Amino acid sequence: MQEKEVLKTIIREFHTGRFPKLIKRDLVLPFNSGKIISVIGPRRAGKTYLLYQHILFLLQKGIKKEEILYLNFEDERLDLTSKTLDFILQAYRELYPELDLSRCYFFFDEAQNAEGWERFVRRVYDSVSKNIFLTGSNSKLLSQEIATSLRGRTVKYELFPLTFHEFLRFKNFDFDIEKDFYSPPRKAKLINLFNEYLIFGGFPEIIFLEKELKIKTLQEYFEVMLYRDIAERYQVKDTLILKYFLKRLAENVGKFLSVHKIYNELKSQGIRVGKDTLYKYLEFAENAYFIKLLKKHYKSLVKSELAEKKVYLIDTGLLRSIRPFREEKIGILFENTIFKELFLFTSNIVCFKEKKECDFVINEEIAIQVCYDISDENTLKREIEGLKEACKYFGLKTAYIISYDQKAEFNIDYGIKVQIFPAYEFILKFLYRT
Repeated sequence: MQEKEVLKTIIREFHTGRFPKLIKRDLVLPFNSGKIISVIGPRRAGKTYLLYQHILFLLQKGIKKEEILYLNFEDERLDLTSKTLDFILQAYRELYPELDLSRCYFFFDEAQNAEGWERFVRRVYDSVSKNIFLTGSNSKLLSQEIATSLRGRTVKYELFPLTFHEFLRFKNFDFDIEKDFYSPPRKAKLINLFNEYLIFGGFPEIIFLEKELKIKTLQEYFEVMLYRDIAERYQVKDTLILKYFLKRLAENVGKFLSVHKIYNELKSQGIRVGKDTLYKYLEFAENAYFIKLLKKHYKSLVKSELAEKKVYLIDTGLLRSIRPFREEKIGILFENTIFKELFLFTSNIVCFKEKKECDFVINEEIAIQVCYDISDENTLKREIEGLKEACKYFGLKTAYIISYDQKAEFNIDYGIKVQIFPAYEFILKFLYRT
């Protein structure tokens, strides 16, 4: 029964402890929905603090703290198995025998770390309480387990590193988009913060670290993703090849990814690995929220699914921590940043390429090119040609070029209006205007 005593200690620590300082995230979870609420996303993206945010909301609504059970399954004091998971309920009942558990709220953080968690959660839902919240750091495993074991009882939400909008809130910088673009000091501060976001990304912890610790900490994130979220979870034995493959993904950001090319590279170096294995590594990297793949638009859904895709990392800080960048290569970080903002704005995003290429098409309604610097006439011409082809294909009359700091508006062939915006202005005015 030692495990039960440990659980009682952990439960009481939560009930007698204080919350850390919380900064609001944009993602809002429903309460009393009758569904199990599942939040998944990369490690260190803030899932635990999101749960705290919603627990605090319950307390403000008059729910007693003792009526809330929060348990982090990554707590090193726990060694729960499918046979001992019921100790959670036993410990809770023994601590608070007067509570009606059907009215209580259960928050299980990183639930996938306990063997048999899905059957336990289903039993709690069916026989104890409908108020259950889960988090996990692996999209496919958690989703598969939920789909097979919880059978329609859950609603899934994804939490990613901060958007630029949230980043400004974490920096305690309140920017009035109607007025402050006309204030040189305020605008200068905004640009400085965008530069920081561009280079170091949006993992919440990174924002508050000293500069020299930011990259070191992000490199630690990468190591945990590599060894724990991928190698350990999927039982990958050759971690050297896995690490090489992940770094090659980082080197291909913004490009169409050819697994076959990487396979040939390894083969030419005398490294034996199956092509199917590399495709599995690609799937594992996406499941662990290391990368996001962007499909190319095809009329055929089958072609869109099977064709080569562009690759982006989930966060630019993570990208910079494992791939050195010279100043002239900052455009890669810039494109990755815009992709992340667009992806979090809508998942209905593709790239387009026939004779020319257009970086992003949103909902088949908005064509967007991303170019850090368009001061060169030939560069601008190339971007316009890609927009022109995409707009003609989708029947669009307005298109955008997202640059670092240039702004303009003009018309091109077929009556298409092109608007050029600085990235920070486009993000705040068009994506996260509140």
